[in-house]
Amino acid sequence: MRRIFGSWIVVLAAALVVLVVALGVVSWRLMAPESGATGTALVGGPFALVDQAGNQVTEQDFAGRFMLVYFGYTWCPDFCPMSLTTMVQALDLLAPEQAAQVVPVLITVDPERDTVEQLAEYVPLFHPRLIGLTGTPEQTAAAARAYRVYFNKVEEGDPDAYLMDHSTFIYLMGPEGEYRRHFGASATPEEVAEGLRAELARG
Repeated sequence: MRRIFGSWIVVLAAALVVLVVALGVVSWRLMAPESGATGTALVGGPFALVDQAGNQVTEQDFAGRFMLVYFGYTWCPDFCPMSLTTMVQALDLLAPEQAAQVVPVLITVDPERDTVEQLAEYVPLFHPRLIGLTGTPEQTAAAARAYRVYFNKVEEGDPDAYLMDHSTFIYLMGPEGEYRRHFGASATPEEVAEGLRAELARG
């Protein structure tokens, strides 16, 4: 009996080691520096989407400004409204001249339901400066890939009431479109504001 119990402990310990290593690999792949580069994370890149006013938008439209970017969707019941609230509350904690340098952006991972009209109703609920971006499934998937964002449609029961499983990071991008840092789902508005001040001071 003791041998069996001991064997299970060994198996469990090995499984935990494998899990820790796997999580480490995933984290490394998400934030790994470019090979031979200066330590810039592989996050961000070109995109071509449409905002809540129906305007065509690319990453070049944000050149010279910082971006707070969150990938989510308007039908999200929990993480998305929480994270968007954190983003905009962090902006409100900045001095007006600092906040003016940062553009808050929601990029949908659910383009089937998040139309231009849907975003136009949704984003003003959080902040008048929040920009919502959508596009074709191919365009939004390309943007998610550029930011190393995971998403998956969870279809259970009603096909029109599905959920989207997705990453919950808030990304801070610099004025040249470069990755600066990210904030997890548990970050507070004060922590995000502190990070923003530090990066704005760097320029």
